[in-house]
Amino acid sequence: MKPSCLITLVFFIACLLPAQQKKGGKVNTPPPTKPPLIVADFSAPPAGATRLDLYLLIGQSNMKGRGIMPEEPLNDPRFVMMHLKDDQWYHARHPLHLTGSAKTFAGADNAGVGAGLRFAQTIAASDPTARIGLIPCAVGGTSIRRWQKGADLYENAIRRAKLALEQTRGAGGSIKGVLWLQGEADSKPGAIETYPQDLNALVDALRADLNLPSLPFIAATIIEPTTERAADLRKQMNQNLLALPQQRPGTACVDARDIMTTIGDNVHYDTAAQEEIGRRFAAKLFELNKGR
Repeated sequence: MKPSCLITLVFFIACLLPAQQKKGGKVNTPPPTKPPLIVADFSAPPAGATRLDLYLLIGQSNMKGRGIMPEEPLNDPRFVMMHLKDDQWYHARHPLHLTGSAKTFAGADNAGVGAGLRFAQTIAASDPTARIGLIPCAVGGTSIRRWQKGADLYENAIRRAKLALEQTRGAGGSIKGVLWLQGEADSKPGAIETYPQDLNALVDALRADLNLPSLPFIAATIIEPTTERAADLRKQMNQNLLALPQQRPGTACVDARDIMTTIGDNVHYDTAAQEEIGRRFAAKLFELNKGR
């Protein structure tokens, strides 16, 4: 076969491959390839929007998201996100946890669809006066110990939250809640035993450092695989997460144990699962706000 024909054949086969495939045992999400992020304009709010509600997204890879991204990125000025790398604001789109350049996407990793954008869309659908701002801070594979006061990820989340308030003051920005999706990294002996105390401490520290004593904090359960040796530990972790509302007022936990579809690794939710979890996050927020 001629070299030119071989190149053409390889290209054709590559085009037929699914957008998400396993390499070295891991499922990879391709980086975005569509136009660059669009800078958010806070001087001209969308029609009907009178304020900017900010939400902090923290946790590990399932909060970061690994679902396959849509063909066309969202471009709606009602939804804005704070870029992970440059701390600037852009129209929100997948992946919310973009690690690459806002212009070229150079440096992007395997971040994909998470629950945050569907959560924002569900919230906005019930209140046309609200513009939604998302502050992504999740990092894959991280233990809750890195989300304790004084640890690197916690301190960076606080820094970004306070900076977001400063940047959006003129647009009526205020922090309305925290979404937490984490637990796989701590589903092991030596970590799971102290997880309830660590989770309570995280809630308390966020509320104190942001001066919001009743700040809504919503967690979500993680996947309980039925074929892995760690299944019992995952179940124990979910019991810890589901117990949070009994430990701290103004908190909730999304029970997603019935959602079992993943990207193929029994750990990371696929796009449909993430969208449903986003809706459930919103439903829990509605419940918490009704009681305030």
